[in-house]
Amino acid sequence: MKSHYSLFALFLLVASSAGAEQPAAYTIPTLDLADQTDRQVVVDRESGQYLGHVSTVLLEDNKTILCVYPKGHGGGAIVYKRSNDAGLTWSDRLPTPKSWATSKEVPTIHRTVDADGKKRLIMWSGLYPARLAVSKDDGASWSELNPVGDWGGIVVMGFVEKLSKPGRYLAMFHDDGRFFTKENKQQKPVEFRLYKTFSADGGLTWSYPEVVQKNSDIHLCEPGCIRSPDGKQLAVLLRENRRRRNSHVIFSDDEGQTWTAPRELPAALTGDRHTGRYTPDGRLFISFRDTTRESPTKGDWVAWVGTYEDIAQGHEGQYRVRLMDNTKGADCTYPGVEVLRDGTLVTTTYGHWVKGEMPFIVSIRLKLEELDRMYAGQK
Repeated sequence: MKSHYSLFALFLLVASSAGAEQPAAYTIPTLDLADQTDRQVVVDRESGQYLGHVSTVLLEDNKTILCVYPKGHGGGAIVYKRSNDAGLTWSDRLPTPKSWATSKEVPTIHRTVDADGKKRLIMWSGLYPARLAVSKDDGASWSELNPVGDWGGIVVMGFVEKLSKPGRYLAMFHDDGRFFTKENKQQKPVEFRLYKTFSADGGLTWSYPEVVQKNSDIHLCEPGCIRSPDGKQLAVLLRENRRRRNSHVIFSDDEGQTWTAPRELPAALTGDRHTGRYTPDGRLFISFRDTTRESPTKGDWVAWVGTYEDIAQGHEGQYRVRLMDNTKGADCTYPGVEVLRDGTLVTTTYGHWVKGEMPFIVSIRLKLEELDRMYAGQK
């Protein structure tokens, strides 16, 4: 029997062709945790040093979290840290291979498993050429950053999604013509292209990227992937970089081979670098930078709580959460989100958390039951 999510995707594909624009503001409530400093754990902070865009991975022991981020805005030497107690405390900065100091972009870290069950960690560094580092021992040691192919891009990779066939993965990134090839080939007007690439060997090698979507009117980028609860559909949430429309979503019912046309999301899900995880009760917690066109928390670190059906049907969701108050523009929030077995969410990112000071890395712990009680109290 075909998944009912496929029917939603078909409906949304038809609806998207009509070009109906979503409202610029949302109506669901926002809970505010910004003043609850007891939830906040400082991961790293250095006076006068910009510490930026974060990526995390939780290992299978349910307590080891690895964290990478650049010394600089959108690029710079990669910093590497480990927590052995699920984010309550963090190590000093760990030694890294020499080439990690040459990273040109934000690093992203992912768990992969090949068809033989061999576990690895991979870490991407973007622009041209896209490079990859590999760990075979759960992050105790790493390879140098090595080129993956004769191509590159921006925020490589927004996600790495395990597919149904063992050892096979899908990843996506975007580029605006400057970094896909060695020479800058940016067009006028600027066209953003969303690319997909596949691995059949547990993330060690990757196919030459293929264009999924391209547009110069709206700039869709920084993909974040969520699989439907029945496992049969992929939804990819996309930042809209021209700030003319809300964020968008595309769907695939064939493990990333084909995709629907982009459809605009409600304002409640509008932001940059969506990172979503399911909680034990089946709801989604999606963390992102708030770039909603009309929002009292614009520019802050926020999260959205709702269901996959909300995304598929274009609903606003249950509620939003302001996690921390960013004090400088919208320079914050490339979040890591991990879910412990007891339902504790450990979400980690950078931001200007103290006015007038450089951004630093903070982790927040929460459970949806706590947020639900706050939400009930606002009704």
